Amino acid sequence: THSLTENHLLWQTGAWSYEAPEDKQDVFARTACPAFLTFTNAAYLSGVTVELPCLCKPEQVQSVVWFFRKHLERSEDTKALTDHHGNHLLDPSQVPHSGDLRSRFSIRLFSLLIFRAGPDDAGIYICGSAHKDFFYGYDLDIQEAPTADLSALYRLFTSFQPWSVCDRCGVPGEQVRAGLCYIRSRFLNVRYRRANQTVVSCGSGAVPRAFGLKQSRVAAKLEVRSCRMTCPSQAPPSKLSASLPTGLPLYYLTHPDGQVLTLGCPGARPDMAVAWDRGNEPIYRSEHSSGADLRLLIDTGHHLLFQPAQTQDSGVYYCWLHGRRAAEIHLLVYPHFGSQSLLSHPDFPAAVQTVLGSYAAMTTVFFLLMLGRAVLRHRREQGHVD
Repeated sequence: THSLTENHLLWQTGAWSYEAPEDKQDVFARTACPAFLTFTNAAYLSGVTVELPCLCKPEQVQSVVWFFRKHLERSEDTKALTDHHGNHLLDPSQVPHSGDLRSRFSIRLFSLLIFRAGPDDAGIYICGSAHKDFFYGYDLDIQEAPTADLSALYRLFTSFQPWSVCDRCGVPGEQVRAGLCYIRSRFLNVRYRRANQTVVSCGSGAVPRAFGLKQSRVAAKLEVRSCRMTCPSQAPPSKLSASLPTGLPLYYLTHPDGQVLTLGCPGARPDMAVAWDRGNEPIYRSEHSSGADLRLLIDTGHHLLFQPAQTQDSGVYYCWLHGRRAAEIHLLVYPHFGSQSLLSHPDFPAAVQTVLGSYAAMTTVFFLLMLGRAVLRHRREQGHVD
């Protein structure tokens, strides 16, 4: 390292670092570093100059390097703060209006200064050495403040539709209801017609752009709850058994595997309660709406979605409308090779082995029969001669 005086920067291993004078070393050696790296939460308003002091470091360390990574990124993505243009940003008045963090930081007396911090600067900041020894860390949150107080101009709320009827009768079913985002304001655009002049959906063109709802829109919601409904007296209760109600429309469908398949219930409308069964097993939304495996689910339009369909999905499916079974669908998912070579299919070796084994067995039986027939004929001819 090089001995530098105060307010000078040191280019070391591709990172800006600062080396303190010898007479100030003891000031930073008083605080012991934690046994393992923790992150101190710090929140600031957007546009301010943020100072992150390196509160601890080993006494023998003469210079520090600051590292940065975004929230939710992997630890391997942690990188040293560098300035590839060689800028010495020591005067805040010379800091450009740039979104690039590398053009708006400085290191002074082990402290990291970020000028005109913005929401994109939020993340994990770590004080360490050029050898990637980490001493002290920050969890930095930069929050954007609106240019004006808009809370009095509008109010967001979620409007829920009524619960649907139970989607099955005689067996456990589900009810759903949708909640959509709406905004109440007296400053909506008058050119957009609506029943209530002060309420409109959040994505409507009537919402002034100054409200900034494109980024902060309240997401729509779909709620699900369990239910049980008795079947009407004129129709016997439908049990999940092998015996199926008669008179159901029957449909046959084939589809190649490896591709997305969407099954719709014939006659279904968006306002209807729709349910799906595979054979005798019900497919519940509550069991196929979360988790790592979302290959099979019921989407918000009540379609049964395979993403993608596989050969083991072949079978008989039933859909319900307003509590009654409405259709029977026989699905066959067949292997689809497409541009894939037949020889490269994973089941090809087993298929060849089965065919060759069967052929060898039939050939052996054929030769044994021929041999037995020849032996019998030879014995008969020998007995006749005797």
